[in-house]
Amino acid sequence: MRWRYRETVLALCTLAFFVTMVGRLAISPVIPDVVETFTVSNATVGLALTGMWLAYGLAQYPSGVLADRHGEKLIILIAVGGSAAAAFAVSITPVFALFFLATVLLGGVAGLHYSVATTLLARTYDNVGTAVGVHNTGATIAGLVTPVAVAAVAVRYGWRPAIAAVAVIGIPAAILFAWKVRPTEPRRPDEPLRERFQLGPVVALLSRPPIAFTLVIAIVGEFAWQGTASFLPTFLIEHRDASTTLAGALFSLYFVVQGVGQIGVGAVSDRVGRDWALAGCMLAGVVGFGLLVTAVDLVAIVVAVTFIGVAMSFGAALMPRFLREFSAEEQNAGFGLVRTVYMIVASMGSVVVGLLADLFGWAVAFGFLGAMLAAVFLALVLNHTLELGY
Repeated sequence: MRWRYRETVLALCTLAFFVTMVGRLAISPVIPDVVETFTVSNATVGLALTGMWLAYGLAQYPSGVLADRHGEKLIILIAVGGSAAAAFAVSITPVFALFFLATVLLGGVAGLHYSVATTLLARTYDNVGTAVGVHNTGATIAGLVTPVAVAAVAVRYGWRPAIAAVAVIGIPAAILFAWKVRPTEPRRPDEPLRERFQLGPVVALLSRPPIAFTLVIAIVGEFAWQGTASFLPTFLIEHRDASTTLAGALFSLYFVVQGVGQIGVGAVSDRVGRDWALAGCMLAGVVGFGLLVTAVDLVAIVVAVTFIGVAMSFGAALMPRFLREFSAEEQNAGFGLVRTVYMIVASMGSVVVGLLADLFGWAVAFGFLGAMLAAVFLALVLNHTLELGY
């Protein structure tokens, strides 16, 4: 099959997502080292990660507005280069207060990418569910490579060089994107930015019933994703007595399954509907978290991580569910807005899971995530069965 320009766009958007995700994931495998270095608790580091995800969420709506004004290409370039620079800043912080601030900055610049890249793909592809699934594999590949690479570098050289290595991939990726992706025409180059942040239109958009319902699904799913991405290695080390190497390998397995699942869930959602695909993901999460908490051997843990990886592939069905509710003119800012809303709320995932683990243990913390996914599964079933139309 002849390679077309749209495949170049998809490949480089995926690479850009890979870089921004590596930057954010590089911290999780070295949380025990960070705790020891700064003499802080799991909940305190979880608070820093929550700040990172909160900044990531807050950047979504402005990123869409800025893309409407300046074009998608520039915003994605800022996201990739900024992620590399911010990760380097995290690696050199001498005190926890600066670590906290640099981690938040990392989330903010990384947050400029996803909404804008997804909208760019929607402008480029007709079957956007499949394209989104492929794009999301950037996060999966990052999840495969980052835990093992960061753990290996951290064991030999320390956690600071392990996080600083993000710049090694970020700078070349930004150069390649600038070289190969054509400039994109802004949709609203002359509209004053102040008009895009007026409360009335924002409330009107978020109050549309299908969008409000999808927001609930997104909040719960992203909350579970962030809690898992932040603390799965620590859970395996402290609750399952796994070695750092084994925990990193299982964390990589989680992302491998998620990567394959993203493509599969996206394709399934294009064919049989977004809600059926979402319900399947939620059910897989219920099974996965339940098994992870109760597992008695390594085989059961591997199966549990596999189910959780499938569950966290929900984004390939969720994003098209959002996009279908927006007109072409609404997509950049509208999609960015809903992502800001659910990312802000879901950013509490890291600190809540860390706090639950400190207070009640890891079994309660991860069991709570499974219970939340069960509630979403029931809501999807009721929406379909009762034909509520959300």
